[in-house]
Amino acid sequence: MPHTPSVLFVCVHNAGRSQMAAGWLRHLAGDRVDVRSAGSAPGAAINPTAVDAMREVGIDITGQQPRLLDPAAVESSDVVITMGCGDACPYFPSTRYENWELTDPAGQPIEVVRAVRDDVRARVEKLLAGLLP
Repeated sequence: MPHTPSVLFVCVHNAGRSQMAAGWLRHLAGDRVDVRSAGSAPGAAINPTAVDAMREVGIDITGQQPRLLDPAAVESSDVVITMGCGDACPYFPSTRYENWELTDPAGQPIEVVRAVRDDVRARVEKLLAGLLP
């Protein structure tokens, strides 16, 4: 049985960027990738504007909840994508890390969140191309 790669998306509140990225990867990869997301200081709920922006492209992230970053989840992930959480992410030598510089959608109008959503999709597509044969 081939190994299913696992990707962990981490941002501060796990309410916008990381949730959109996880939504895109689930949508594009299906069950070929284990998708996780977490926050260094998780918010109470997902950013409703991020939910709206994803709904516009047919992806429903309403069932997701912000989660606290767990070092075990980092250690067991093949790739960890950080988005503005700085040094809050624990480091494990066997894990591949990437930092995506993205605008935080918190408090932003839908036009800004759409631009972040589209930027995230392009990055997720590139990531996916490198993960799956």
